[in-house]
Amino acid sequence: MGITLDESGPQAVIGLNGEVDISSAAELKALLLRALNSGKKVRVSLDKTTVLDVTAVELLWAAEREGNKAGVGFSLAGPALAEVSAALSVAGLDLQQLIVSADAR
Repeated sequence: MGITLDESGPQAVIGLNGEVDISSAAELKALLLRALNSGKKVRVSLDKTTVLDVTAVELLWAAEREGNKAGVGFSLAGPALAEVSAALSVAGLDLQQLIVSADAR
């Protein structure tokens, strides 16, 4: 499991690797806030994510809302495993709108 933040480009890119659950919630929240406060569009990469628990899904849901409210934008980069996509969909995130294909990165 690991969470990374790369702010070196035109976007703030958060990479989620492996299981992202309650044990990494504080780290994910801190990096999402930092990315949102950077003023750059925020992109969360899900291609190495194997599990998102409800805590992680709630944080991504809130970040998507805050990113849009602040006008910086928020997207998810896939492809994502079916289980990860299902967890996000249940939370009400519009995957068709938010997931960006690997080609568009």
